Amino acid sequence: MAPDSAAPAESPRASTPPAGYRFSVLTGYLGWALDSFDFFLVVYCLTAIAAEFHRKDSDIALAITLTLAFRPLGAILFGLLADRFGRRLPLMIDLIFYSVVEILTAFAPNYAAFLALRALFGIGLGGEWGVGASLVMEKTPTARRGLVSGLLQQGYAMGNLLAAGCYYFFFDKWGWRPLFFIGGLPALLCLVIRLRVSESEVWQVQKKRTVREILAELYRHRTLLFSMIGLLAALNLAGHATVDMYPTFLQRKWNLLPTTRSAVSALALTGTLIGALLIGYLSDRIGRRRSMAVAFGLAVLVVPLWAFAPTLALTIAAAWVMQFLVQGAWGVIPAHLAELAPSSVRGSLPGFAYQMGALVSSAIVYIQALAAEHMPYSNAMAITAGTALVLATIASCLGQERKGRDLSE
Repeated sequence: MAPDSAAPAESPRASTPPAGYRFSVLTGYLGWALDSFDFFLVVYCLTAIAAEFHRKDSDIALAITLTLAFRPLGAILFGLLADRFGRRLPLMIDLIFYSVVEILTAFAPNYAAFLALRALFGIGLGGEWGVGASLVMEKTPTARRGLVSGLLQQGYAMGNLLAAGCYYFFFDKWGWRPLFFIGGLPALLCLVIRLRVSESEVWQVQKKRTVREILAELYRHRTLLFSMIGLLAALNLAGHATVDMYPTFLQRKWNLLPTTRSAVSALALTGTLIGALLIGYLSDRIGRRRSMAVAFGLAVLVVPLWAFAPTLALTIAAAWVMQFLVQGAWGVIPAHLAELAPSSVRGSLPGFAYQMGALVSSAIVYIQALAAEHMPYSNAMAITAGTALVLATIASCLGQERKGRDLSE
């Protein structure tokens, strides 16, 4: 690994939480969790939506692709607003925007309207992470940054679990449309933000720039932007290669019923909740890149058991360990990107890099499914996931690190 940049001396603020800190963490976590919840509702309700609109499953899957494709647009749009007008107001606008879109999804009269609404939702989904993460990280004391980073990032797994639970308990009673009303809950977070969360102190003291000046600043830091996109593309490859097709793999290998598959997947996701916190905390001790590299390196070693376990019990155990390591490594990302990004573009640069990395890596699920048509499913999963994890390990070892940096500098 390249030597880390020396961290500057901490300011007094680095060890003392500012006003509204706990509520900023709460709203950041819930915002990302409910974002994820809304996204995975379509995943779980896919076949029901397809049946109502008289479309193929692949047609509804296109809506998921559109959501992912529009995420970078939301990241740059709301990110620019956050760097221009502060973190708080754009975050509130974003939460209201995607909450309204989610409620309108419940009233989609036809397939075309459904596609348009999911594309709009992608804009809101892409905008929330960068703005919310910058607000939380700028308020978090340096010594707690890795731990809070892990807490923030595992909100995505919590949203998945909430969507699975909502589907399990309410779908048979209500159908798919009423579930999207629940997706409107993020709008209520705006009341918390309005009343209890103050603006980022880091943003308040910096020179206020026009949008043109912010774009020029982004261009000036283009090398950093491209390095972030490379890192996040590798991490997204590893994340999607070990999650998205795993329920299908369980069906093909073990012939599990849908309810059993969802239960196994949910159990594996609990590894995420613990891993993100522990590996995020570890990054405060041994460094951001080193923590990620160790986690991904260990995940490579788990691949043979994860794909070829001789019993279902071992398969479940390997899936839990895999999620603990892979998604645990993701827990370092909010802190790592916030420390790398200059304060003048912290609202836009990390979020845009995140979503572009996700876009670059989006073909991995299709590649896994295609590979499984030409070889045993276990082989396809092992080869694709193993390759992705090796790339993520290498990417984690490269680039800069500024652990402990005073974010106000």
